[in-house]
Amino acid sequence: MSIDRAVLGFAGIMVLLSVLLVWLVSPWWLLLTGFVGANMLQGSVTGFCPAAMLFKWLGAKPGCAFQ
Repeated sequence: MSIDRAVLGFAGIMVLLSVLLVWLVSPWWLLLTGFVGANMLQGSVTGFCPAAMLFKWLGAKPGCAFQ
């Protein structure tokens, strides 16, 4: 799995998890959704993505977005 796919998969899991937590626990979990979205936007503008750095450290092969 490439870093690009791992980052997108992780972001998708976090968004779906926050939706589930909003439904089951509290609307305050929408803050997690907002954080994930802001992090994705920031990563697309600056190229800096902490999740990509983590997946690179874990040994995922580079893709074309995060090198």
